[in-house]
Amino acid sequence: MKKVFITVTVAAVMAAVAMSASACTFNLSGGKGGNGTTYTVYAPDGAPALALASFINEASSAEADLVYDYDFHVVAASTITAQVTGETPAADFCVLPVNIAANVLGTGESYKMLGTVTNGNMFFLTTGENPMLTEANLSTLVGKTVGVVQLQNVPGLTFQSVLMEKGIPYQILGNDTAINAEKVNLRAFADASTVTPAAGCDYYLCPEPAVSTKLANVPAFKLGGNLQELHAGGYPQAVLVAKNSVKAAAIREVMAQFEGSANYLKNAAPAEVLSLLDGARSPDLTPSFNAANLTVSVIENCSVRFTASAACKAAVNAFLEELIAVNPQFTKTVSDKFYY
Repeated sequence: MKKVFITVTVAAVMAAVAMSASACTFNLSGGKGGNGTTYTVYAPDGAPALALASFINEASSAEADLVYDYDFHVVAASTITAQVTGETPAADFCVLPVNIAANVLGTGESYKMLGTVTNGNMFFLTTGENPMLTEANLSTLVGKTVGVVQLQNVPGLTFQSVLMEKGIPYQILGNDTAINAEKVNLRAFADASTVTPAAGCDYYLCPEPAVSTKLANVPAFKLGGNLQELHAGGYPQAVLVAKNSVKAAAIREVMAQFEGSANYLKNAAPAEVLSLLDGARSPDLTPSFNAANLTVSVIENCSVRFTASAACKAAVNAFLEELIAVNPQFTKTVSDKFYY
């Protein structure tokens, strides 16, 4: 039986104690040649954390066939960089946005990228008679206004790169910027909570699970397009890295677990996924996913699938160049030494 350490909330522990003393035992003993070595695995809350579910499930199983022990942590997205930086980084393995990985780890001196983990979770909402956006009709956005959640981050920059690649002119609206009938007009939204039909845009680019929640609860909204389809079927949104000091055998073991994440999520019940992630989440963190918004469709729309570095290196390099073309200060190119 494998040993797995999972951070649990105080509430979860109290509930377990109320049921039985044995029910709150999360430290399972065992090991098969790992010499008691425990590796930490971190991911930011949200879509990237979904990729941990199958790994946590396997490590927690009495039939687990893992050599090493793993300590899982789902933390706030705002703190993920801190897990891989400093004199003694906490994370042996970490899932983090590709731009952050490139900015702080791109030299390959401390961590190597093992592969991509998520591939985009952004969709368009619209109203009325506006058509579903496709590559063929994207130019119909000229003269219209598009509200973009995280306009200056990966989602917004990815959309801007698509417009640039298609040769479609656009501008970013400010307080004093007039709508231009000859350009796509982009308006920044801090988060999806302010996206409503009354906000005055023709389309809105939002992440899951907000998109599905709004489609289910706001009758005026309808699905208006898929950013992943506009960007060649997806883009390297989050990547998995490993500290250079990690043993090669452990890297192979972890990569094998991530390779099984897509198939696991395809068949897992949302309640099961939530339960696994709840056990690893920081106690003070309000989860992005809950019983009300995590559905089979939302899991599918989060595009969790692992592609090893050898197979995605060119795509990652190209995507970083796209982001830099939109905003040269946003991220960096990486060294070949960054790739495992």
